[in-house]
Amino acid sequence: MSVKAVTHLNFRGDARAALTFYQSVFGGDVAVVTYEGAGNVQDPSDAGRVMWGQVSADSGLCVMAYDVPAGLPWNQGENAFFVSVRGETAAEITVYWEKLSADATVLQPLAAATWAPLYGMLRDRFGVTWVLDVVSGYDAS
Repeated sequence: MSVKAVTHLNFRGDARAALTFYQSVFGGDVAVVTYEGAGNVQDPSDAGRVMWGQVSADSGLCVMAYDVPAGLPWNQGENAFFVSVRGETAAEITVYWEKLSADATVLQPLAAATWAPLYGMLRDRFGVTWVLDVVSGYDAS
């Protein structure tokens, strides 16, 4: 048996646009179910919004998202979570960085770090903070 943790992002009306953007960055497939499509419309403004959505890429990356219904409180918060993407090569991470950085705020430029060959942090145009790095060995001795 195996268990996989998946980042689940919460939005208020931006879930579809965010999933489409992340698919343009990471590739793979987007799946979306609206509140109307699931027969779960509690407020007419939610009908076309995302009740469940996901980007699933061939690389193994998976990100889920939904639009918090109008009847529930929602606050994007600050530093509530980061999405960490760890790749095996600098080339792979650089491609993701270049795409995610469109209209983003760079918090830590993509560069070599003492703990990784390449590391960077940005807040994308949807307010999600991404940490990208190249996996390196760790010697605890």
